Amino acid sequence: MAVWAIGDVQGCHDELARLIDKLRFDPAVDRLWFCGDLVNRGGQSLAVLRTVKALGDSATVVLGNHDLSLLAIAERKREEQARVNPELREVLFAPDRDDLLGWLRKRNLVHVDRNLGFLLVHAGLFPRWTTQQAEEMAREIEDKLRSDSYRRLLKQMFGNKPDLWTPKLRGTDRWRAGINVFTRMRYVDVRGRIAFSDKGAPGTQRPGLYPWYEVPGQVKRDLRVVCGHWSTLGRFAGLGIYAIDTGCVWGGALTALRLDSEEPEVVSIKSDRKPAPGKEQD
Repeated sequence: MAVWAIGDVQGCHDELARLIDKLRFDPAVDRLWFCGDLVNRGGQSLAVLRTVKALGDSATVVLGNHDLSLLAIAERKREEQARVNPELREVLFAPDRDDLLGWLRKRNLVHVDRNLGFLLVHAGLFPRWTTQQAEEMAREIEDKLRSDSYRRLLKQMFGNKPDLWTPKLRGTDRWRAGINVFTRMRYVDVRGRIAFSDKGAPGTQRPGLYPWYEVPGQVKRDLRVVCGHWSTLGRFAGLGIYAIDTGCVWGGALTALRLDSEEPEVVSIKSDRKPAPGKEQD
């Protein structure tokens, strides 16, 4: 049995198929963990969703910001859905869209395996959260996404305020702040306030900002963290963090990290894609 974590696919189905083949993946015994952003920009989001959903229990997926964006768009009026990019329209108007989106909405924000010693999340964890606190916050938001009132949350979850999570937050502000941590965070200040506009590689950020995993006073966690989201960071291993978004959709690579081996093993598939001009890596 092998357990592999895979970085941001973002609609790159050809590369995903090649990577799965290279891993010699056997769904009867092996497991794949996807660190979010299955969709958008690679041109093949519908195929990616169908492939990953068909893996059933052999695949574990956490939600990324692009996945949540697709779910929010799906709640808009039909004429508004028809104006989004062709790749997402293909999903939104597919005959199996309800099955695919219903399945996607029920994915977790955080996945924990204490036997393996890993936590999977799309972007990161609030610097003062223990793994238990992160799990509790994730379950709270997931319960809302799976409840009868999920449409209200999807309509209200976007926004850069509040940019600092605190236990005093309540309602939509609390859930929005949590979603921003789990799916959008890169740099934060010493208090943990998210700097949404800083997206470059470490060293390019404004003074007073830190990669979320390097903030002074970071809590010590009992699990290693696997994440994606930050393509300009690239593959990173250190401080208990394994970042594996290697920018497939931007012409980089799609990367898998083996989690059940004594030392994590890396396998990558090079992408030949050329990103559309003017697109920002988020």
